[in-house]
Amino acid sequence: MSDANDWNWVRYSPARRGGHVESYFLKLNSPDGARALWLKATILARPDAAPVAEAWAISFTRDGRHVACKEVVPLAAARFDGSRLDVEVAGVRLTPGETSGAVSRGGERISWRLSFVDSTPPLAPFPRASMYTGRFPKSKLVSPYPDARFDGWYEVDGERVDVRGWRGMQGHNWGERHTHLYAWAHCNQFDGDDAVFEGFTGRVKVGPAVLPPLTIACLRHRGTSYLWNRLRDLGTSSGRIGRRSWRFRAESDLGALDGELSSPDDLVVALLYENPTGAPTFCLNSKLSTARLTLTPRGRPPITLTSRDAALEIGTTDPSHGVRLRA
Repeated sequence: MSDANDWNWVRYSPARRGGHVESYFLKLNSPDGARALWLKATILARPDAAPVAEAWAISFTRDGRHVACKEVVPLAAARFDGSRLDVEVAGVRLTPGETSGAVSRGGERISWRLSFVDSTPPLAPFPRASMYTGRFPKSKLVSPYPDARFDGWYEVDGERVDVRGWRGMQGHNWGERHTHLYAWAHCNQFDGDDAVFEGFTGRVKVGPAVLPPLTIACLRHRGTSYLWNRLRDLGTSSGRIGRRSWRFRAESDLGALDGELSSPDDLVVALLYENPTGAPTFCLNSKLSTARLTLTPRGRPPITLTSRDAALEIGTTDPSHGVRLRA
């Protein structure tokens, strides 16, 4: 698969047995680091219930005035195209280069109309095509638009925010359920440097056993791509997931990448992600996280990248995570 459209058609099939969860999401950050917006449309199919579609929106602000909204409708009332990016859930629309809609919860409301462009190739972290078509791993992820520029506007409870050249991305993930424990991060707004980073550490549960962590990292820096994702590299990479932080080291013959990302409690929004079966996953979500990456290319001096505008999501089944649940 070579372009964004190849990665963006829906993988859910009503004829497939078992559970399925699938999401399309976008995030964008203001150039001054004061705000961020996160949008998501999800399919949730349980073996013993009618499938539903979910529309999500979170407005993040540096001073902690976050607003989180979610709406749920029957999947039959939504649209997820099987051949291209064409999603509609509860009036929320997502097509190539455009998104619009509104999501409400209680007395809060987030609405938007945005366009986006991205001339860079998709970022697919798994090293083999079979890992996207086969059963392993059970959760798949890809960024069809990893380095997008957004224009337009959004409103939070009637307050309009103009968007001009904000950097962001569009992602797509799917699988039988959410990973038992994971950290996922993305950043394309670094201090004084041009780079796009995405990576994750996941711990998969097989029966009662939780497998050792698997870490994959991808970095595009000043026109050079580094992928720490080959199967032979996984044994030398490591990741440690904290309550609000993620540390990792990725190594290969390309060199090494060390990373540390963290979020204070007041910049984290806790969300409840239902699984098709079993206990739910709690997503501790921040789009204003601190990131420090150290790239050490083979035979060259290290390069340090820093940001306060990284996306960091910690997924856990532990209900004692300590953050107030918003949606």
